[in-house]
Amino acid sequence: MPNGSAPDALKLGHLRAPATWQCVDLISDLHLQSAETATFEAWRHFMHTTSAQAVLILGDLFEVWVGDDAVDSDPFLQACADTLRQTTERITVGFMPGNRDFLLGQNFLSSCGVQALSDPTVLEWGDLRLLLSHGDALCVADLEYQRFRLQVRSDDWQHAFLAQPLHERLRLARAMRMHSESQKRSDAVYADADTATSLAWLKAADSRHLIHGHTHQAADHSLLETPHTLRQVLSDWSLDHTPLRAQAMRLWANGQTERVDLAPKEQATRPLMR
Repeated sequence: MPNGSAPDALKLGHLRAPATWQCVDLISDLHLQSAETATFEAWRHFMHTTSAQAVLILGDLFEVWVGDDAVDSDPFLQACADTLRQTTERITVGFMPGNRDFLLGQNFLSSCGVQALSDPTVLEWGDLRLLLSHGDALCVADLEYQRFRLQVRSDDWQHAFLAQPLHERLRLARAMRMHSESQKRSDAVYADADTATSLAWLKAADSRHLIHGHTHQAADHSLLETPHTLRQVLSDWSLDHTPLRAQAMRLWANGQTERVDLAPKEQATRPLMR
Protein backbone atom coordinates (compact mmCIF):
# COMPACT_ATOMS: atom_id res chain seq x y z
CA MET A 1 0.00 0.00 0.00
CA PRO A 2 1.57 3.33 -0.96
CA ASN A 3 2.18 5.82 1.85
CA GLY A 4 -1.02 7.51 2.86
CA SER A 5 -3.26 5.66 0.44
CA ALA A 6 -6.66 4.40 1.54
CA PRO A 7 -6.47 0.96 3.14
CA ASP A 8 -8.23 -1.03 0.42
CA ALA A 9 -10.39 -3.75 2.01
CA LEU A 10 -8.63 -3.40 5.37
CA LYS A 11 -9.97 -6.33 7.35
CA LEU A 12 -10.65 -5.19 10.88
CA GLY A 13 -11.14 -7.65 13.68
CA HIS A 14 -13.33 -6.68 16.61
CA LEU A 15 -13.04 -7.43 20.31
CA ARG A 16 -15.82 -6.21 22.57
CA ALA A 17 -14.79 -5.86 26.20
CA PRO A 18 -17.32 -7.14 28.74
CA ALA A 19 -18.64 -4.72 31.34
CA THR A 20 -16.67 -6.54 34.03
CA TRP A 21 -13.31 -5.43 32.63
CA GLN A 22 -11.68 -2.60 34.56
CA CYS A 23 -8.17 -2.78 33.12
CA VAL A 24 -6.36 -4.59 30.31
CA ASP A 25 -2.63 -5.24 29.90
CA LEU A 26 -1.00 -5.10 26.46
CA ILE A 27 2.39 -6.69 25.75
CA SER A 28 4.38 -7.55 22.63
CA ASP A 29 7.81 -8.50 21.31
CA LEU A 30 8.95 -10.80 24.11
CA HIS A 31 10.69 -13.11 21.61
CA LEU A 32 10.56 -15.99 24.07
CA GLN A 33 13.21 -18.65 23.51
CA SER A 34 14.75 -21.37 25.63
CA ALA A 35 18.17 -19.69 25.75
CA GLU A 36 16.79 -16.58 27.48
CA THR A 37 15.47 -17.79 30.80
CA ALA A 38 15.24 -14.45 32.59
CA THR A 39 12.78 -13.05 30.05
CA PHE A 40 10.71 -16.22 30.21
CA GLU A 41 10.60 -16.20 34.02
CA ALA A 42 9.60 -12.53 34.08
CA TRP A 43 6.80 -13.23 31.60
CA ARG A 44 5.59 -16.25 33.57
CA HIS A 45 5.56 -14.24 36.81
CA PHE A 46 3.69 -11.40 35.09
CA MET A 47 1.06 -13.73 33.64
CA HIS A 48 0.48 -15.36 37.01
CA THR A 49 0.27 -12.12 39.00
CA THR A 50 -1.25 -9.37 36.83
CA SER A 51 -4.35 -7.80 38.33
CA ALA A 52 -5.81 -7.00 34.90
CA GLN A 53 -8.91 -8.76 33.65
CA ALA A 54 -7.24 -9.46 30.30
CA VAL A 55 -3.79 -9.71 28.73
CA LEU A 56 -3.65 -9.02 24.99
CA ILE A 57 -0.42 -10.12 23.30
CA LEU A 58 0.22 -8.07 20.16
CA GLY A 59 2.62 -10.38 18.36
CA ASP A 60 6.12 -11.85 18.63
CA LEU A 61 5.47 -13.62 21.89
CA PHE A 62 7.92 -16.20 20.52
CA GLU A 63 11.24 -15.68 18.77
CA VAL A 64 10.20 -18.24 16.17
CA TRP A 65 7.28 -20.58 15.55
CA VAL A 66 7.58 -23.34 12.96
CA GLY A 67 4.25 -25.08 13.58
CA ASP A 68 2.06 -26.22 16.43
CA ASP A 69 3.46 -29.75 16.18
CA ALA A 70 6.82 -28.50 17.50
CA VAL A 71 5.33 -28.27 21.00
CA ASP A 72 5.16 -32.05 21.41
CA SER A 73 8.95 -32.43 21.45
CA ASP A 74 9.97 -29.11 23.03
CA PRO A 75 9.91 -28.79 26.86
CA PHE A 76 10.33 -25.00 26.63
CA LEU A 77 7.26 -24.56 24.44
CA GLN A 78 5.38 -26.90 26.76
CA ALA A 79 6.29 -24.64 29.70
CA CYS A 80 5.00 -21.64 27.72
CA ALA A 81 1.77 -23.51 26.98
CA ASP A 82 1.37 -24.36 30.67
CA THR A 83 1.77 -20.68 31.57
CA LEU A 84 -0.88 -19.64 29.07
CA ARG A 85 -3.23 -22.41 30.19
CA GLN A 86 -2.92 -21.49 33.86
CA THR A 87 -3.49 -17.81 33.08
CA THR A 88 -6.62 -18.37 31.00
CA GLU A 89 -8.15 -20.24 33.93
CA ARG A 90 -8.59 -16.88 35.68
CA ILE A 91 -8.46 -14.10 33.05
CA THR A 92 -8.86 -13.54 29.30
CA VAL A 93 -5.76 -13.88 27.12
CA GLY A 94 -5.74 -12.79 23.47
CA PHE A 95 -3.01 -13.37 20.90
CA MET A 96 -2.32 -11.46 17.68
CA PRO A 97 0.31 -12.88 15.29
CA GLY A 98 3.59 -11.06 14.82
CA ASN A 99 6.28 -11.32 12.17
CA ARG A 100 8.07 -14.07 14.15
CA ASP A 101 5.13 -16.22 15.24
CA PHE A 102 2.55 -15.75 12.47
CA LEU A 103 2.44 -19.55 12.00
CA LEU A 104 1.10 -20.07 15.51
CA GLY A 105 -2.15 -21.91 14.87
CA GLN A 106 -5.64 -22.25 16.23
CA ASN A 107 -4.91 -25.75 17.57
CA PHE A 108 -2.30 -24.39 19.96
CA LEU A 109 -4.40 -21.38 20.96
CA SER A 110 -7.47 -23.52 21.63
CA SER A 111 -5.47 -25.99 23.71
CA CYS A 112 -4.35 -23.09 25.91
CA GLY A 113 -7.71 -21.29 26.06
CA VAL A 114 -6.29 -18.25 24.24
CA GLN A 115 -8.48 -16.09 22.00
CA ALA A 116 -7.15 -15.41 18.49
CA LEU A 117 -7.00 -11.75 17.44
CA SER A 118 -6.69 -10.66 13.83
CA ASP A 119 -4.33 -7.87 12.84
CA PRO A 120 -5.54 -5.16 13.13
CA THR A 121 -8.30 -5.44 15.74
CA VAL A 122 -10.60 -2.77 17.13
CA LEU A 123 -11.04 -3.06 20.89
CA GLU A 124 -14.51 -1.76 21.70
CA TRP A 125 -14.71 -0.93 25.39
CA GLY A 126 -17.69 1.15 26.43
CA ASP A 127 -17.26 4.45 24.58
CA LEU A 128 -13.64 3.61 23.66
CA ARG A 129 -12.52 2.39 20.24
CA LEU A 130 -8.84 1.43 20.30
CA LEU A 131 -7.02 0.12 17.23
CA LEU A 132 -4.54 -2.65 18.06
CA SER A 133 -1.89 -4.03 15.70
CA HIS A 134 1.44 -5.82 15.79
CA GLY A 135 2.72 -2.96 13.65
CA ASP A 136 4.86 -4.60 10.96
CA ALA A 137 2.31 -3.92 8.21
CA LEU A 138 2.52 -0.21 9.05
CA CYS A 139 6.25 -0.04 8.21
CA VAL A 140 5.55 0.47 4.52
CA ALA A 141 8.92 2.09 3.74
CA ASP A 142 10.64 -1.28 4.24
CA LEU A 143 9.77 -2.54 0.77
CA GLU A 144 11.91 -5.69 1.02
CA TYR A 145 10.19 -6.77 4.21
CA GLN A 146 6.73 -5.96 2.87
CA ARG A 147 7.37 -8.19 -0.15
CA PHE A 148 8.55 -10.96 2.17
CA ARG A 149 5.53 -10.46 4.42
CA LEU A 150 3.13 -10.73 1.50
CA GLN A 151 4.77 -14.00 0.46
CA VAL A 152 4.84 -15.75 3.84
CA ARG A 153 1.32 -14.68 4.83
CA SER A 154 -0.17 -16.40 1.79
CA ASP A 155 -2.01 -19.68 2.29
CA ASP A 156 0.05 -21.41 -0.41
CA TRP A 157 3.38 -20.54 1.20
CA GLN A 158 2.23 -21.54 4.66
CA HIS A 159 0.78 -24.85 3.51
CA ALA A 160 4.00 -25.67 1.66
CA PHE A 161 6.17 -24.71 4.63
CA LEU A 162 4.12 -26.63 7.20
CA ALA A 163 4.09 -29.70 4.93
CA GLN A 164 7.86 -30.06 5.35
CA PRO A 165 9.31 -32.28 8.09
CA LEU A 166 9.77 -30.59 11.45
CA HIS A 167 13.57 -30.87 11.35
CA GLU A 168 13.66 -29.08 7.99
CA ARG A 169 11.39 -26.29 9.25
CA LEU A 170 13.66 -25.84 12.26
CA ARG A 171 16.70 -25.66 9.98
CA LEU A 172 15.06 -23.02 7.81
CA ALA A 173 14.03 -21.05 10.88
CA ARG A 174 17.63 -21.04 12.18
CA ALA A 175 18.82 -19.75 8.81
CA MET A 176 16.27 -16.95 8.82
CA ARG A 177 17.22 -15.99 12.38
CA MET A 178 20.92 -15.86 11.44
CA HIS A 179 20.05 -13.56 8.53
CA SER A 180 18.00 -11.36 10.85
CA GLU A 181 20.81 -11.14 13.40
CA SER A 182 23.33 -10.19 10.72
CA GLN A 183 21.05 -7.35 9.65
CA LYS A 184 20.82 -6.12 13.26
CA ARG A 185 24.63 -6.02 13.46
CA SER A 186 24.82 -3.99 10.26
CA ASP A 187 24.18 -0.28 9.91
CA ALA A 188 20.71 -0.88 8.53
CA VAL A 189 18.09 1.70 9.54
CA TYR A 190 14.75 0.14 10.44
CA ALA A 191 11.57 1.66 9.09
CA ASP A 192 9.12 3.09 11.60
CA ALA A 193 5.34 2.96 11.35
CA ASP A 194 4.24 5.27 8.56
CA THR A 195 2.19 8.22 9.83
CA ALA A 196 -0.07 8.57 6.79
CA THR A 197 -0.81 4.85 6.79
CA SER A 198 -1.49 4.91 10.53
CA LEU A 199 -3.97 7.75 10.04
CA ALA A 200 -5.66 5.89 7.18
CA TRP A 201 -6.06 2.82 9.38
CA LEU A 202 -7.47 4.92 12.22
CA LYS A 203 -9.98 6.54 9.89
CA ALA A 204 -11.11 3.12 8.64
CA ALA A 205 -11.49 1.97 12.25
CA ASP A 206 -13.26 5.17 13.38
CA SER A 207 -10.64 5.48 16.11
CA ARG A 208 -8.21 8.10 17.40
CA HIS A 209 -5.95 5.75 19.34
CA LEU A 210 -3.53 3.23 17.80
CA ILE A 211 -1.39 0.88 19.90
CA HIS A 212 1.20 -1.43 18.33
CA GLY A 213 4.54 -3.15 18.84
CA HIS A 214 7.15 -4.48 16.39
CA THR A 215 9.47 -1.47 16.15
CA HIS A 216 10.98 -1.86 19.66
CA GLN A 217 10.83 1.94 19.96
CA ALA A 218 8.53 2.48 22.92
CA ALA A 219 7.09 5.99 22.75
CA ASP A 220 3.90 8.03 22.51
CA HIS A 221 3.25 10.02 19.33
CA SER A 222 0.63 12.66 18.58
CA LEU A 223 -0.05 12.29 14.87
CA LEU A 224 0.56 15.39 12.74
CA GLU A 225 -1.95 18.21 13.11
CA THR A 226 -4.37 16.07 15.12
CA PRO A 227 -3.11 16.30 18.72
CA HIS A 228 -5.93 14.12 20.00
CA THR A 229 -4.93 11.25 17.71
CA LEU A 230 -2.39 9.08 19.50
CA ARG A 231 -0.02 6.33 18.36
CA GLN A 232 1.54 4.42 21.24
CA VAL A 233 4.33 1.90 20.74
CA LEU A 234 4.80 -1.00 23.14
CA SER A 235 8.14 -1.96 24.64
CA ASP A 236 9.96 -5.12 23.69
CA TRP A 237 11.18 -7.39 26.50
CA SER A 238 14.81 -8.35 27.07
CA LEU A 239 15.96 -9.34 30.54
CA ASP A 240 18.89 -11.53 29.51
CA HIS A 241 20.88 -8.67 27.94
CA THR A 242 21.56 -5.09 28.93
CA PRO A 243 19.95 -2.65 28.89
CA LEU A 244 17.19 -4.57 30.64
CA ARG A 245 13.68 -3.71 29.51
CA ALA A 246 10.18 -5.04 29.99
CA GLN A 247 6.92 -3.13 30.06
CA ALA A 248 3.23 -3.78 29.97
CA MET A 249 0.86 -1.04 28.87
CA ARG A 250 -2.15 -0.95 31.13
CA LEU A 251 -5.41 0.40 29.75
CA TRP A 252 -8.19 1.56 32.01
CA ALA A 253 -11.90 1.66 31.26
CA ASN A 254 -11.84 5.49 31.40
CA GLY A 255 -9.33 5.61 28.52
CA GLN A 256 -6.21 6.30 30.56
CA THR A 257 -3.02 4.37 29.85
CA GLU A 258 -0.07 3.55 32.09
CA ARG A 259 3.28 1.98 31.25
CA VAL A 260 4.05 -0.62 33.93
CA ASP A 261 7.81 -1.13 34.12
CA LEU A 262 8.64 -4.75 34.93
CA ALA A 263 12.42 -4.49 34.63
CA PRO A 264 14.61 -4.35 37.77
CA LYS A 265 14.43 -0.94 39.43
CA GLU A 266 18.05 -0.04 38.84
CA GLN A 267 17.43 -0.32 35.09
CA ALA A 268 14.25 1.72 35.01
CA THR A 269 15.91 4.92 33.77
CA ARG A 270 17.91 3.31 30.98
CA PRO A 271 16.73 4.06 27.47
CA LEU A 272 14.75 1.49 25.55
CA MET A 273 16.80 0.30 22.59
CA ARG A 274 16.16 -2.00 19.69
